[in-house]
Amino acid sequence: MTPLRLIIVGLGARSRTWLDVVGRSPDVEIAALCDPDPGARARAAERFPDLPMGADLSDVVGTGADAVLLCTPPGGREAQIDAACTAGLAILAEKPLSDDVATAAKFVVMAEAAGVHLIVGLNFRYLAVTRAMRRILEEGGLGTPGFGRFTYERWRDGTQDWLNSYPLRMAHPMLWEQSIHHFDLMRYVYRTEPLRIQAHTFNPSWTMYAGDANVSALIAFENGMTVNYQGTWQSGHEPMHFDWRTDCSEGVIVQREMFGDLAMAHRMEPELTIVPLPDHTPWISDATALLEAFVATCRGDAPPECTGRDHLQSLYMLQACILASDRRAAVEIEEVRSATLAPG
Repeated sequence: MTPLRLIIVGLGARSRTWLDVVGRSPDVEIAALCDPDPGARARAAERFPDLPMGADLSDVVGTGADAVLLCTPPGGREAQIDAACTAGLAILAEKPLSDDVATAAKFVVMAEAAGVHLIVGLNFRYLAVTRAMRRILEEGGLGTPGFGRFTYERWRDGTQDWLNSYPLRMAHPMLWEQSIHHFDLMRYVYRTEPLRIQAHTFNPSWTMYAGDANVSALIAFENGMTVNYQGTWQSGHEPMHFDWRTDCSEGVIVQREMFGDLAMAHRMEPELTIVPLPDHTPWISDATALLEAFVATCRGDAPPECTGRDHLQSLYMLQACILASDRRAAVEIEEVRSATLAPG
């Protein structure tokens, strides 16, 4: 089958993983590369001397491409989304779709009007541990999920050159760049939508981030679940601490590492039982599965997953956290949804 021809937009830190993943895929070939930084283009040209190269997506849309992969910061994507929609190119965009909820909603409407797929790169949905937890909860062997605790504590040194640096200047870097994954996972695994949120965002005194790197939230969902969420990028201890526990009417299931270590037990069992998972290469296996799903959608072989419209539901949670922290009061998700005005 003819490979999907992909334009990769943005040649910074995140593109390194994608160039690796795309290079391994028999279903995709790179049609062109672009980045506004001449230095980034020069480095890419050394590796890909035969590929068309541009400063902007509009410079390379005429290269016979089928889709674009946006490895760009979430701010300032208007021209990229517009160029892709105008050219009829499917879009796979790194999360979040935008750093403004109303702008993200505008992008969703633009893509729908143009009849192009708009998929957001929520690669954690494609982790084997995520799929296993969702399946176990759906099968009902542990009873009905009732409440959860989601803890993510990390020292993220945003000055390291292998990381994107723009979060250092964001107003709410933890929410926009990390919690957005966690909120999406909650919705995906629990198969429910958020109802209301109480939250407090803040910065510790030693922070390197301009905006709040800590988030504490209490999230109520439509199915009656409540999740206590704690996330930080400025932990006082460098090793990451990840712990996602879900208590059910007949037992408990716990994920103890970001990419694996899933265990479960029924109420009276004294020890947790490890859930077997397939081998996984962090950042590669999940991105590979995401790319495969995107290709299948573009070929018409599978329904779209992680759509821009679905992504809006997680962005509403993010915006509700900001409002709740500012107001020091609970915020209904419907208030945020109504204010965003994204018909469809």
